[in-house]
Amino acid sequence: MTQLKNLKSLIITASLSAVTLMSTSLAAHTHHDHGADKALVKAVQGDHRSDKNKARDQYRHPVETLDFFGFAPTMTVVEITPGGGWYTEILAPALKGQGKLYGAHYPDTGEDNYFSKSRQRLEKKLASDVVFSEVVLTDFVPRKASELAPQGSADLVLTFRNLHNWKPEGVEQVFKDAYTALKPGGVLGVVEHRLPAGVSPEKAAGYVSEAITIKQAKAAGFRFAGASEVNANSKDMAQHPKGVWTLPPVLRLGDEQKAKYLAIGESDRMTLKFVKPANTSFKKFKKQSKN
Repeated sequence: MTQLKNLKSLIITASLSAVTLMSTSLAAHTHHDHGADKALVKAVQGDHRSDKNKARDQYRHPVETLDFFGFAPTMTVVEITPGGGWYTEILAPALKGQGKLYGAHYPDTGEDNYFSKSRQRLEKKLASDVVFSEVVLTDFVPRKASELAPQGSADLVLTFRNLHNWKPEGVEQVFKDAYTALKPGGVLGVVEHRLPAGVSPEKAAGYVSEAITIKQAKAAGFRFAGASEVNANSKDMAQHPKGVWTLPPVLRLGDEQKAKYLAIGESDRMTLKFVKPANTSFKKFKKQSKN
């Protein structure tokens, strides 16, 4: 009888301890999310953002997307090919003073081409406002090994709507580069136009297979940590005359059926989260891959 009472006492004590631990973890998680949200919301609402860019928030869901990836203002974050800086406008002020932002972008080689001009435009934008004063630019070359940030320094590597530009071999290289840049336990966040299952890529230019993307990330050593439908758009069937660029914001057909494509809105997008395993070094992974 005494043993039974002792057993019951142990079970009750263990249960209470578990509840306490869960409550503490939940409180810490809630506090973390609140702090991240506060920084992101402030950045999203900032006067440095144009009305045109703010109008796209309804399609790109920056706060919810970055929350899903586990963003915190104290992180070291890498944004691959910031382009016009739409997400940089949010990440830079949210990280300023606490974290660090690397913009891994095409280098300016001095040539008269898209890559050099894109780098020049980005540098001009970063020089235009003090909110960007702490952003560090690195060189990213498509389909070639690139140091996105110092090896093992990043908590979070992000890419938004870029995979379709890099082609399969480019995506594979980028994922390897991201793996190298990340700390063990770090996160790779991917947002990309989603190819519907069963639809040929030739009939949906600019859209990428979610299943293939997950396979490519796993091949680079990542663990698939989950998907979010925050950027999903059920109105987008993906098969458009000018590919994904038929839809806003590009509207490549101009005024032709403009109302139709505005009603669809921006593309249906996959939002994928991958984690670099905490117990696997990139050196060890490369050795395993050769065997």
